[in-house]
Amino acid sequence: MVLQQIGQPLVWQERALPRPGVGQILVRVEACAVCRTDLHVVDGELPGGRLPIVPGHEIVGRIEAMGPGVSGHRLGGRVGIPWLGRTCGTCPYCHEGRENLCDSPEFTGFTRDGGFATHVLADAAYAFAMDGFADPVAAAPLICAGLIGWRALKLAGAGQRIGLYGFGAAAHLAAQVLRWQGRKTHAFTRPGDAAAQALARQLGAVWVGGSDEAPPAPLDAAIIFAPVGALVPAALRVLRKGGCVICGGIHMSDIPAFPYDILWHERQVVSVANLTRADAVEFLSLAPRIGITAEITTYPLRRANEALEDLRRGRFQGAAVLVP
Repeated sequence: MVLQQIGQPLVWQERALPRPGVGQILVRVEACAVCRTDLHVVDGELPGGRLPIVPGHEIVGRIEAMGPGVSGHRLGGRVGIPWLGRTCGTCPYCHEGRENLCDSPEFTGFTRDGGFATHVLADAAYAFAMDGFADPVAAAPLICAGLIGWRALKLAGAGQRIGLYGFGAAAHLAAQVLRWQGRKTHAFTRPGDAAAQALARQLGAVWVGGSDEAPPAPLDAAIIFAPVGALVPAALRVLRKGGCVICGGIHMSDIPAFPYDILWHERQVVSVANLTRADAVEFLSLAPRIGITAEITTYPLRRANEALEDLRRGRFQGAAVLVP
Protein backbone atom coordinates (compact mmCIF):
# COMPACT_ATOMS: atom_id res chain seq x y z
CA MET A 1 0.00 0.00 0.00
CA VAL A 2 1.82 3.06 -1.35
CA LEU A 3 1.56 6.75 -0.49
CA GLN A 4 2.04 8.48 -3.83
CA GLN A 5 0.87 11.98 -2.89
CA ILE A 6 0.59 13.71 0.48
CA GLY A 7 -2.96 13.76 1.76
CA GLN A 8 -4.18 11.12 -0.70
CA PRO A 9 -5.29 7.54 0.04
CA LEU A 10 -2.70 4.79 -0.18
CA VAL A 11 -2.71 2.87 -3.46
CA TRP A 12 -2.38 -0.91 -3.90
CA GLN A 13 0.60 -1.89 -6.07
CA GLU A 14 2.15 -5.20 -7.02
CA ARG A 15 5.93 -5.21 -7.31
CA ALA A 16 8.69 -7.72 -7.85
CA LEU A 17 10.28 -8.97 -4.63
CA PRO A 18 13.34 -6.88 -3.73
CA ARG A 19 16.72 -8.57 -3.30
CA PRO A 20 18.61 -7.95 -0.05
CA GLY A 21 21.94 -6.17 -0.41
CA VAL A 22 24.96 -6.25 1.85
CA GLY A 23 23.86 -6.41 5.49
CA GLN A 24 20.17 -6.59 4.56
CA ILE A 25 17.39 -9.08 5.14
CA LEU A 26 14.18 -9.67 3.20
CA VAL A 27 11.30 -10.18 5.61
CA ARG A 28 7.88 -11.63 4.86
CA VAL A 29 5.53 -9.41 6.87
CA GLU A 30 3.26 -11.32 9.23
CA ALA A 31 1.79 -8.20 10.87
CA CYS A 32 2.35 -4.45 10.88
CA ALA A 33 0.71 -2.21 13.47
CA VAL A 34 -0.62 1.19 12.48
CA CYS A 35 0.96 4.13 14.30
CA ARG A 36 -0.12 7.74 14.62
CA THR A 37 3.22 8.57 12.99
CA ASP A 38 1.85 6.89 9.84
CA LEU A 39 -0.91 9.50 9.88
CA HIS A 40 1.69 12.25 10.18
CA VAL A 41 3.50 10.78 7.17
CA VAL A 42 0.30 10.61 5.10
CA ASP A 43 -0.67 14.15 6.11
CA GLY A 44 2.78 15.58 5.29
CA GLU A 45 3.41 16.82 8.82
CA LEU A 46 6.98 15.48 9.02
CA PRO A 47 9.82 17.05 7.01
CA GLY A 48 12.37 14.98 5.13
CA GLY A 49 10.36 12.02 3.89
CA ARG A 50 10.28 10.66 0.36
CA LEU A 51 7.59 9.83 -2.16
CA PRO A 52 6.38 7.38 -3.18
CA ILE A 53 6.69 5.54 0.13
CA VAL A 54 5.26 2.41 1.72
CA PRO A 55 4.37 3.42 5.31
CA GLY A 56 4.53 1.18 8.36
CA HIS A 57 7.20 0.68 11.01
CA GLU A 58 5.78 -1.70 13.63
CA ILE A 59 6.67 -4.81 11.69
CA VAL A 60 6.91 -8.45 12.71
CA GLY A 61 7.80 -11.10 10.15
CA ARG A 62 9.96 -14.01 9.05
CA ILE A 63 13.33 -13.74 7.28
CA GLU A 64 13.07 -15.13 3.75
CA ALA A 65 16.47 -14.09 2.36
CA MET A 66 19.72 -12.62 3.65
CA GLY A 67 22.31 -10.53 1.86
CA PRO A 68 26.09 -10.86 2.24
CA GLY A 69 27.56 -9.99 5.62
CA VAL A 70 24.47 -10.69 7.74
CA SER A 71 25.16 -12.20 11.14
CA GLY A 72 23.06 -12.86 14.22
CA HIS A 73 19.99 -13.90 12.23
CA ARG A 74 18.80 -17.07 10.48
CA LEU A 75 16.49 -17.88 7.62
CA GLY A 76 12.97 -18.37 8.93
CA GLY A 77 13.69 -16.46 12.14
CA ARG A 78 11.05 -14.05 13.40
CA VAL A 79 12.18 -10.44 13.68
CA GLY A 80 10.78 -7.02 14.55
CA ILE A 81 11.57 -4.00 12.38
CA PRO A 82 11.15 -0.57 14.01
CA TRP A 83 10.99 3.09 12.98
CA LEU A 84 14.77 3.57 13.28
CA GLY A 85 15.98 1.85 10.13
CA ARG A 86 19.64 2.86 10.05
CA THR A 87 22.08 5.32 11.63
CA CYS A 88 25.40 6.67 10.39
CA GLY A 89 27.49 5.36 13.30
CA THR A 90 29.96 8.24 12.93
CA CYS A 91 28.26 11.44 14.15
CA PRO A 92 28.76 12.69 17.72
CA TYR A 93 25.37 11.36 18.82
CA CYS A 94 26.10 7.85 17.58
CA HIS A 95 29.48 7.93 19.35
CA GLU A 96 27.75 9.03 22.57
CA GLY A 97 25.35 6.07 22.47
CA ARG A 98 22.46 8.36 21.48
CA GLU A 99 21.78 6.91 18.05
CA ASN A 100 18.16 8.05 18.30
CA LEU A 101 19.52 11.56 17.65
CA CYS A 102 21.75 10.54 14.69
CA ASP A 103 22.49 13.34 12.22
CA SER A 104 21.93 11.09 9.17
CA PRO A 105 19.30 8.50 10.07
CA GLU A 106 16.92 6.51 7.93
CA PHE A 107 13.40 5.71 9.07
CA THR A 108 11.26 2.72 8.14
CA GLY A 109 8.08 3.75 6.36
CA PHE A 110 9.29 7.33 5.91
CA THR A 111 12.65 7.47 4.13
CA ARG A 112 12.66 3.76 3.17
CA ASP A 113 9.75 1.48 2.37
CA GLY A 114 7.99 0.01 5.37
CA GLY A 115 5.62 -2.73 6.41
CA PHE A 116 2.27 -1.92 4.77
CA ALA A 117 3.24 -4.70 2.37
CA THR A 118 3.76 -8.43 2.11
CA HIS A 119 7.57 -8.07 2.19
CA VAL A 120 10.08 -5.48 3.38
CA LEU A 121 13.83 -4.98 3.22
CA ALA A 122 15.63 -4.05 6.43
CA ASP A 123 19.15 -3.59 7.71
CA ALA A 124 19.84 -6.73 9.72
CA ALA A 125 21.65 -4.75 12.44
CA TYR A 126 18.43 -2.81 13.15
CA ALA A 127 16.07 -5.81 13.25
CA PHE A 128 15.34 -7.49 16.57
CA ALA A 129 15.09 -11.24 17.05
CA MET A 130 11.56 -12.13 18.20
CA ASP A 131 11.51 -15.92 18.12
CA GLY A 132 10.15 -15.88 21.66
CA PHE A 133 6.93 -14.14 20.56
CA ALA A 134 4.43 -16.75 19.38
CA ASP A 135 1.80 -14.35 18.00
CA PRO A 136 3.12 -11.78 15.49
CA VAL A 137 -0.15 -9.82 15.50
CA ALA A 138 -0.04 -9.38 19.27
CA ALA A 139 3.66 -8.47 19.13
CA ALA A 140 3.48 -5.82 16.38
CA PRO A 141 2.34 -2.86 18.56
CA LEU A 142 5.31 -3.44 20.87
CA ILE A 143 7.71 -2.39 18.11
CA CYS A 144 6.80 1.31 18.33
CA ALA A 145 3.95 2.01 20.74
CA GLY A 146 5.63 -0.21 23.31
CA LEU A 147 9.16 1.08 22.70
CA ILE A 148 8.25 4.76 22.74
CA GLY A 149 6.21 4.22 25.89
CA TRP A 150 9.19 2.48 27.49
CA ARG A 151 11.59 5.29 26.59
CA ALA A 152 9.10 7.88 27.87
CA LEU A 153 8.74 5.99 31.16
CA LYS A 154 12.51 6.02 31.62
CA LEU A 155 12.54 9.79 31.16
CA ALA A 156 9.70 10.11 33.67
CA GLY A 157 12.01 8.99 36.46
CA ALA A 158 11.09 7.01 39.55
CA GLY A 159 8.04 8.99 40.71
CA GLN A 160 4.95 7.11 41.84
CA ARG A 161 2.13 9.22 40.35
CA ILE A 162 2.38 9.16 36.55
CA GLY A 163 -0.10 10.81 34.20
CA LEU A 164 -0.77 9.45 30.70
CA TYR A 165 -2.43 11.90 28.31
CA GLY A 166 -4.08 10.22 25.34
CA PHE A 167 -4.99 6.64 26.18
CA GLY A 168 -4.25 4.93 22.88
CA ALA A 169 -1.75 2.34 21.66
CA ALA A 170 1.31 3.57 23.57
CA ALA A 171 -0.47 4.55 26.78
CA HIS A 172 -2.38 1.28 27.16
CA LEU A 173 0.94 -0.61 26.99
CA ALA A 174 2.76 1.85 29.28
CA ALA A 175 -0.05 1.49 31.84
CA GLN A 176 0.68 -2.23 32.06
CA VAL A 177 4.36 -1.53 32.75
CA LEU A 178 3.41 0.98 35.46
CA ARG A 179 1.07 -1.54 37.07
CA TRP A 180 3.86 -4.15 37.09
CA GLN A 181 6.23 -1.58 38.62
CA GLY A 182 3.72 -0.85 41.38
CA ARG A 183 3.25 2.77 40.35
CA LYS A 184 0.00 4.71 40.08
CA THR A 185 -1.37 5.47 36.62
CA HIS A 186 -3.53 8.55 36.12
CA ALA A 187 -5.21 8.32 32.71
CA PHE A 188 -6.36 11.42 30.83
CA THR A 189 -8.58 10.90 27.77
CA ARG A 190 -10.64 13.06 25.47
CA PRO A 191 -13.42 14.49 27.63
CA GLY A 192 -16.30 12.05 27.64
CA ASP A 193 -14.40 9.16 25.99
CA ALA A 194 -16.06 6.45 28.06
CA ALA A 195 -14.52 3.54 26.12
CA ALA A 196 -10.94 4.72 26.61
CA GLN A 197 -11.63 5.46 30.27
CA ALA A 198 -13.07 1.98 30.78
CA LEU A 199 -9.94 0.43 29.23
CA ALA A 200 -7.73 2.54 31.50
CA ARG A 201 -9.59 1.32 34.59
CA GLN A 202 -9.36 -2.25 33.35
CA LEU A 203 -5.57 -1.83 33.08
CA GLY A 204 -5.22 -0.62 36.65
CA ALA A 205 -5.41 3.18 36.48
CA VAL A 206 -6.07 4.59 39.96
CA TRP A 207 -7.67 7.75 38.53
CA VAL A 208 -9.32 8.33 35.16
CA GLY A 209 -10.68 11.56 33.74
CA GLY A 210 -10.81 13.95 30.81
CA SER A 211 -7.80 15.99 29.75
CA ASP A 212 -9.67 19.05 31.06
CA GLU A 213 -9.77 17.62 34.61
CA ALA A 214 -7.27 17.66 37.47
CA PRO A 215 -6.23 14.54 39.40
CA PRO A 216 -6.73 14.41 43.19
CA ALA A 217 -3.03 15.08 43.90
CA PRO A 218 -0.12 16.61 41.92
CA LEU A 219 1.67 14.23 39.54
CA ASP A 220 5.35 13.30 39.68
CA ALA A 221 5.48 13.14 35.88
CA ALA A 222 3.12 13.32 32.92
CA ILE A 223 3.60 11.68 29.51
CA ILE A 224 1.71 13.18 26.58
CA PHE A 225 1.03 10.73 23.77
CA ALA A 226 -1.73 12.75 22.10
CA PRO A 227 -0.36 15.16 19.42
CA VAL A 228 -2.03 18.16 21.06
CA GLY A 229 0.22 21.05 22.10
CA ALA A 230 -2.40 22.52 24.43
CA LEU A 231 -1.90 19.51 26.72
CA VAL A 232 1.59 20.73 27.68
CA PRO A 233 0.41 23.65 29.85
CA ALA A 234 -2.50 21.50 31.07
CA ALA A 235 -0.05 18.86 32.29
CA LEU A 236 2.28 21.44 33.84
CA ARG A 237 -0.61 22.73 35.92
CA VAL A 238 -1.13 19.35 37.60
CA LEU A 239 2.58 18.62 38.15
CA ARG A 240 4.37 18.77 41.49
CA LYS A 241 7.46 20.89 41.98
CA GLY A 242 10.45 19.30 40.25
CA GLY A 243 8.21 17.15 38.05
CA CYS A 244 8.54 16.51 34.34
CA VAL A 245 6.26 16.59 31.29
CA ILE A 246 7.41 14.19 28.54
CA CYS A 247 6.13 14.73 25.01
CA GLY A 248 6.02 11.25 23.52
CA GLY A 249 5.03 11.99 19.92
CA ILE A 250 7.12 12.75 16.86
CA HIS A 251 4.75 15.59 15.92
CA MET A 252 2.55 17.87 17.99
CA SER A 253 0.41 20.90 17.27
CA ASP A 254 1.83 24.22 18.48
CA ILE A 255 2.17 24.65 22.22
CA PRO A 256 0.24 27.76 23.27
CA ALA A 257 1.78 30.48 25.43
CA PHE A 258 1.56 29.78 29.13
CA PRO A 259 2.51 31.65 32.33
CA TYR A 260 6.02 31.07 33.65
CA ASP A 261 4.75 30.22 37.14
CA ILE A 262 3.48 26.79 36.01
CA LEU A 263 7.00 25.94 34.78
CA TRP A 264 8.82 27.45 37.75
CA HIS A 265 9.97 25.33 40.70
CA GLU A 266 12.22 23.31 38.41
CA ARG A 267 9.48 21.66 36.41
CA GLN A 268 10.70 20.40 33.03
CA VAL A 269 9.32 19.79 29.53
CA VAL A 270 11.23 17.25 27.42
CA SER A 271 10.59 15.27 24.25
CA VAL A 272 11.19 11.67 23.25
CA ALA A 273 12.96 11.28 19.90
CA ASN A 274 12.81 7.92 18.16
CA LEU A 275 14.43 5.03 20.06
CA THR A 276 17.72 3.24 20.43
CA ARG A 277 18.41 -0.42 19.84
CA ALA A 278 19.24 -0.66 23.54
CA ASP A 279 15.67 0.47 24.33
CA ALA A 280 14.35 -2.38 22.20
CA VAL A 281 16.56 -5.01 23.81
CA GLU A 282 15.41 -3.87 27.26
CA PHE A 283 11.71 -3.68 26.50
CA LEU A 284 11.40 -6.80 24.35
CA SER A 285 13.08 -8.86 27.05
CA LEU A 286 10.78 -7.37 29.69
CA ALA A 287 7.44 -7.50 27.85
CA PRO A 288 6.96 -11.29 27.97
CA ARG A 289 7.81 -11.37 31.68
CA ILE A 290 5.28 -8.66 32.43
CA GLY A 291 2.69 -10.39 30.28
CA ILE A 292 1.84 -7.27 28.31
CA THR A 293 -1.28 -7.72 26.19
CA ALA A 294 -2.21 -5.29 23.45
CA GLU A 295 -5.83 -4.46 22.70
CA ILE A 296 -5.95 -5.06 18.94
CA THR A 297 -8.23 -4.46 15.98
CA THR A 298 -7.04 -6.26 12.84
CA TYR A 299 -7.45 -5.24 9.20
CA PRO A 300 -6.39 -6.95 5.97
CA LEU A 301 -3.59 -5.13 4.15
CA ARG A 302 -5.86 -3.78 1.42
CA ARG A 303 -7.90 -1.96 4.09
CA ALA A 304 -4.94 0.12 5.28
CA ASN A 305 -6.75 3.37 4.44
CA GLU A 306 -9.69 2.32 6.59
CA ALA A 307 -7.35 1.52 9.48
CA LEU A 308 -5.69 4.92 9.19
CA GLU A 309 -9.03 6.72 9.15
CA ASP A 310 -10.32 4.72 12.11
CA LEU A 311 -7.17 5.71 14.01
CA ARG A 312 -7.70 9.35 13.09
CA ARG A 313 -11.31 9.24 14.33
CA GLY A 314 -10.61 7.23 17.48
CA ARG A 315 -12.89 4.39 16.40
CA PHE A 316 -11.06 1.61 18.23
CA GLN A 317 -9.25 1.10 21.53
CA GLY A 318 -5.59 0.14 21.73
CA ALA A 319 -3.85 -0.56 18.42
CA ALA A 320 -4.74 -1.41 14.83
CA VAL A 321 -2.74 -4.12 13.06
CA LEU A 322 -2.57 -4.87 9.34
CA VAL A 323 -2.30 -8.54 8.43
CA PRO A 324 -1.19 -9.32 4.84
